Amino acid sequence: MPHILVTRTGGDEVDWEGLATALNRAAVEKAGARLEACKTQVVRGEDTSVGDDTSPDHVFAHVTFGLLAGRSDETKAQLTEAAVDLMRTFIGPKDGRRAYVSAEVRDLDPSYRKAEF
Repeated sequence: MPHILVTRTGGDEVDWEGLATALNRAAVEKAGARLEACKTQVVRGEDTSVGDDTSPDHVFAHVTFGLLAGRSDETKAQLTEAAVDLMRTFIGPKDGRRAYVSAEVRDLDPSYRKAEF
C-alpha cells in the first residue's frame, strides 16, 4: 500500500517513469505513506476517444490511488490535486496536443492482503 495505477494513452515521449516516482513521493507527502511501500504501475491503452476527439495525438491519463481506509476527504483531495499538478508538469501541452488528465483515491477493501517474497 499504496497501489497507484496510471492508465494512459499517447504521450510516448513523456517521462512516465519520472511521473511514477513523483506520484510515489506525493503519496508520502500528502497521505503519510511509506516510500518503500508505494507501488506504481503505468499501463498504456489504445483506441480511445474523449467526446468526439479520436485523435491519436491527444493524451489521456488517469491516476488511481488505492489506500488503506481512514484518510480524510481533505487528505484525499490534496493527493489528487498533487497528482493532477504532476501530470500537468510531466505531460504538459506540446505542439497543440490536447491532454486530458484526472485522478482519484479509492479505499482498499477490508479484504486486502499483501505478501512480499
